Amino acid sequence: MAGKNGNLQRWLTGIVLAVILLAILFFGSVEILAAAIVIAIGVAVWEYNGIVFGKGFLREKTESMIFAVLIPAVALFGSAEMMIAFLAFATMVVFMVFLWRVDESHFDLSSVLKVVFGMIYLPLLTAHFILLRKLDAGVSWIFLVLVIGIVGDTVAMYVGRALGKRKLIPLVSPGKTVEGTIGLILGATLASCAFGFFIFPEIALGHFLVLGFAGSIIGQLGDLSESVIKRNYGKKDASALLPGHGGLMDRLDCLIFVAPFVYYYRIFVIG
Repeated sequence: MAGKNGNLQRWLTGIVLAVILLAILFFGSVEILAAAIVIAIGVAVWEYNGIVFGKGFLREKTESMIFAVLIPAVALFGSAEMMIAFLAFATMVVFMVFLWRVDESHFDLSSVLKVVFGMIYLPLLTAHFILLRKLDAGVSWIFLVLVIGIVGDTVAMYVGRALGKRKLIPLVSPGKTVEGTIGLILGATLASCAFGFFIFPEIALGHFLVLGFAGSIIGQLGDLSESVIKRNYGKKDASALLPGHGGLMDRLDCLIFVAPFVYYYRIFVIG
């Protein structure tokens, strides 16, 4: 019964999130999407800070929250190049602020590395959704990211439950199986090809084969990367924010890896 209730919670939460996201994509401007992205990044960074810092470290947490707003803002009003430039200067700022705290009792660079990594991992990667939205047919490209990530994850869950026997990387994510991962790759690739066939008939179908196949693998690695962070700090979920799903980081994990891949493939390969 507990498993059924958990599955129902997962689906209900997923439906609510899907409705909100679809409304923003279909009826909202790029500015509204950017505002939603800023909120999502802010929540995810809050979860990340809670995992890697725990209590205290107010200065580092404040820096992280400031950059959680500024990096997607640069993506909205600037470009990918400006976003990378801002990240470089932000990294310098984090180190310079740290210098003022150095004394005999505080000479530990780990807090700096946690802030810098957090900037790259969450604000930078997630801000690529804004860059995708600014492209021609940007809403459709965001939908492709969601198709690859969500379809793949859903197929993996049910294939893994029905057929999963061999653990993929048990020390990182005990629930993931080789069979589930194969289902994820096949499901995401087929969904990507179907999406491309109907939505982008002017683009060669082979591109969507590559996007689905490579994107599904990249997304799975993103999922596992987030699991590594949690396992390293003894956490099962990033938070209890989303019933049946865990935290927002747990929902963004694969998508924030797929979004940059799709964006740069569109820019540099498809053109």
